[in-house]
Amino acid sequence: MMRRVKGDSTLVGISELRTQADEILKVAQREPVIVEKRHKPMAVLVPIAQYERTEEVLDQLEDYILGLLAKEREHRSHRKDVLTLEALERRVGLR
Repeated sequence: MMRRVKGDSTLVGISELRTQADEILKVAQREPVIVEKRHKPMAVLVPIAQYERTEEVLDQLEDYILGLLAKEREHRSHRKDVLTLEALERRVGLR
């Protein structure tokens, strides 16, 4: 028995997913479907477009945060702490 929860989500049991997969996947094309096992949430099915947007946003956020960390480290570092590519290659024996 599918139940609406949190406004735009649907809750289904794992056994229901097994027996009504096609119908539940149709619902998941429109809105998140929370899958429970023994009354505990186990997974969420989301429309593929929502998943792709979420992944894209997370990738952009990760890049932004890594950029901020790199700038912070650059400001805190001293010139003597930085190796040029050429110096690194000499140090490891590539030149």
